[in-house]
Amino acid sequence: MMPTIKLELLNRQDEVRTEEYNDSQTTHVHLMEREEEGFTYLACQRVEYAEGDRFRVTMEKPDSYIVVQMDETLNPSLIYVKGTTWEYEIPLVYKRAYPENAFAGSKHYVTARYATENEISQYCNLALNPHDQKQDSGAFPHAHANVETRNDPTFFARNAIDGVYANYSHGSYPYQSWGINQQPDAELTLDFGRKVQLDRLGLVLRGDFPHDSWWKEVTVAFSDGSEEQLHPAKIRSIQYFDISPRTVEWLVLKRLIKGDETPFPALTQIEAYGRNV
Repeated sequence: MMPTIKLELLNRQDEVRTEEYNDSQTTHVHLMEREEEGFTYLACQRVEYAEGDRFRVTMEKPDSYIVVQMDETLNPSLIYVKGTTWEYEIPLVYKRAYPENAFAGSKHYVTARYATENEISQYCNLALNPHDQKQDSGAFPHAHANVETRNDPTFFARNAIDGVYANYSHGSYPYQSWGINQQPDAELTLDFGRKVQLDRLGLVLRGDFPHDSWWKEVTVAFSDGSEEQLHPAKIRSIQYFDISPRTVEWLVLKRLIKGDETPFPALTQIEAYGRNV
């Protein structure tokens, strides 16, 4: 018997939202919540999201790996949740960093399920999380930074792990990135939330040249106290760096050295390859 998993759509007042519809004789009210074994979903044809709405996923026990898809425009995310609940605030105020049709309209289908053992143990990009949010939601991986340009969602740290690699321009979707507001002490932290073993990193630098600069040197500090120095080139394609295998819980990109005097270097994506420990 698989453990249960529950999915709810809540409003700003922490109430479960409802879908109302009529047939020839009756008005029906459907609560936007569902609890099932192993896999659950919500589906509707007459619910428009409002500011403050959020999804809540509830698991039977903490330290769960789940696969979620909160909108059809987002790729599914394999995330690790420390607690027994995870909440996803529908990012209506951050729409510039998402497709135009994300979370739009009245017809929706969202899913949540437990990850399989194969998914949990596979070698993969452990940084990827299209469902990361600006604030720490207790789900990992999670990216955050000591600076984000103008507090603009198109420059949030979360953009660097959303799986969107477009880097020929900057600004709104699909060219969102992590922007450092011209600060030389900018740092980005990638928190895995648990121990993982890493042996390879990938960087996609934003390449809106000549508007953009790039980093010719990047220091990566790991939770075990070790560091690596990476030396990216001024190219738009992904750049891979093999590193000594190590078991860590987080890493930090810091001491970002620009390759020229143009004031706008930025990061489109970071990848971190390895396995869960």
